[in-house]
Amino acid sequence: MSDEILIGEGVVLDARPASFASRVLAGLVDVVVLAVVGWVIVLVTFAAGQRANTAAGTALVVAVMVAIMVGIPTTVETLSRGRSLGKLALGLRIVRDDGGPVRFRHAVIRALVGVLELWMTAGSVALITSMLHRKGKRVGDLLAGTYAVRVRGGQRALPPVVMPTELAAWARSCDIRRLPDGLALSVRQFLGRSAGLNPTSRSRLGTELAAQVEQYVAPGPPLGTHPERFLAAVLAERRDREYATAARRAASAAEEERQVARLPHGVPDPY
Repeated sequence: MSDEILIGEGVVLDARPASFASRVLAGLVDVVVLAVVGWVIVLVTFAAGQRANTAAGTALVVAVMVAIMVGIPTTVETLSRGRSLGKLALGLRIVRDDGGPVRFRHAVIRALVGVLELWMTAGSVALITSMLHRKGKRVGDLLAGTYAVRVRGGQRALPPVVMPTELAAWARSCDIRRLPDGLALSVRQFLGRSAGLNPTSRSRLGTELAAQVEQYVAPGPPLGTHPERFLAAVLAERRDREYATAARRAASAAEEERQVARLPHGVPDPY
């Protein structure tokens, strides 16, 4: 189970910044992969360059270097939404500072800056910057507005959702249509981890989620209800109703099974 929480259009909440060691290991894996791919490209280019003149051969070499240092990293991070092979192996992902998925412009900035801080300085600049920054950012991350997060690890148990006392009567009487699974999961994870969020982000996301959930509830909550209290009441009531429905179905199934097991025409079962 991933540690990331998706809200709206792929926005990640409460994602833990990747450790320095995991970023270094992921980078080493990426370097090895690029070295292998680059070596294959160099061999093919060398074979083609032998049949070309000096100027064409030079152009091919430059094109290969640009592809290895900029083209491939940019393409991989754009298509995978921030997950190269090294990051995939270490359970990491590159995301924007607001938690959203990286786009082409973020990937290309990281790759272009990486030519200097990774390739031309043998990674020393990136290592120093990552060690000093609290989120482990390198220079490319600072300019692109991105950072690496952990998206794999031990699952932390979320605290149970408790029905707010002042909303219990309202929740029992209101009509709650079935929430989309994705929305219900987002609300559950938000409530479970809201205490660790930035206060501004917590308020904004709580209000946005409450507005989405309110479309499935009639009548709406009492005037002045706090968004998080409203979300907790809806989820708690939804859970209780689903549990009651499941219990009735289980009892009905047990009764049907008992009736089927009886002999026909009222003949007593000797056993």
